[in-house]
Amino acid sequence: MENQMIPDEIIMNQIYYIRGQKVMLDFDLAKLYEVETKQLKRQVRRNIDRFPEDFMFELTSEEYSFSRSQNGTLKQGENIKYSPMVFTEQGVAMLSSVLNSSRAIKVNIQIIRIFTRIRQMLMDNTDIRLEIEKIKSKLDNQDKNMEIVFRYLDELIDKKENQPPRKTIGFKPDGF
Repeated sequence: MENQMIPDEIIMNQIYYIRGQKVMLDFDLAKLYEVETKQLKRQVRRNIDRFPEDFMFELTSEEYSFSRSQNGTLKQGENIKYSPMVFTEQGVAMLSSVLNSSRAIKVNIQIIRIFTRIRQMLMDNTDIRLEIEKIKSKLDNQDKNMEIVFRYLDELIDKKENQPPRKTIGFKPDGF
């Protein structure tokens, strides 16, 4: 990619799945933008109308402690004053309009591309799963059909074995 500022893996590792959405935490974004977390939050609060619930929400204390224990988002003993804000893909895009730095814009472009790539991978994965299910269904039907054919063949063999021998009729060549 052209002029990649941050390795994609670092950004991908900072995308979490919370409340059924892929989101990024405010302090992770602040590090990427090279600003203080409180500055990022201040700008968001000044422009709160740009961040509806589907763009940004604050974690409950239960969600935060769970994400902290699952992901190790804070170092041991470190504490926070306010619950973290989390931003969806649309919220991250909106951040570039409230953080007017060239770095924020460049990082946002990279983050949006990663979100798009993740969505594409999920769609590709879904397509593959659907194809596999179609194949499984066809194989199940073939198994059932083969079972019917073998059962029918077994019945024919049983019928033939249980019949008395038939008298052969027809043309007999001389000498036999």
